[in-house]
Amino acid sequence: MTTLHNPLPGAIGVSHITAYDWPAPDGACGGSPHMHLACTEAYVVTAGEGAVQTLTPTGYTETPLHPGVIAWFTPGTIHRMINGDGNLHVTVLMQNSGLPEAGDAVFTFPPHILADPDRYAHAATLPGKEGPAVEQAARTRRDLALEGYETLRTATRDGDPAPLHAFHRAAARLVAPKVAEWRTRWQDGALAAARTTGEHLAALAEADPTHLSHARITTSTPTRAAGYGMCGRRQEYEIPGTTLPYYGE
Repeated sequence: MTTLHNPLPGAIGVSHITAYDWPAPDGACGGSPHMHLACTEAYVVTAGEGAVQTLTPTGYTETPLHPGVIAWFTPGTIHRMINGDGNLHVTVLMQNSGLPEAGDAVFTFPPHILADPDRYAHAATLPGKEGPAVEQAARTRRDLALEGYETLRTATRDGDPAPLHAFHRAAARLVAPKVAEWRTRWQDGALAAARTTGEHLAALAEADPTHLSHARITTSTPTRAAGYGMCGRRQEYEIPGTTLPYYGE
């Protein structure tokens, strides 16, 4: 039987986000626009009011967020969290053992930065985990992503899909070297979890309850509180099989 280390259901990842309340150049408060390429992500709103702005080839939308709302978006959806009342709190659910916070994300930086992997890495990576310099770097990163985002949003609204498609191509080139590592995470996480369910079903079809003797409970508490994430201050969890490394993103 496939052996898992008791991950969350479906080998998802989870974190808690307190949305940034920093005013951006356009007057809105919130996080850095970015896109995931392999994973679906979900917001479960637990407190406060706000919105998530999304941009896809089908257009631009702004979805209100308030307690009880669950909003999720598939790969390729550029999204920007907006903190409407200064108190927006969101629990984030992520496919593939938290891969969206462990590398599967590309900021909407201007094209000349996206075209150069070294310049992109310099712009995307924060100089540490805490302190005034880190906060300022996170703000600078957010505003740089907004610069590219506004260009993409304006073009899409004007009926010109070319800049958005160019962003997709640039993003794919940036993440291509990471895919082998991502594949391992998927195989050891979500794929292994699905296979284990198949094994359980096969056993139960034969009235074999053997796997039930391995029942157990696992708990976790945040292991890195208030880090600077893409959308806000982030509480991470180290869950067996879904440990999230720190990438300064």
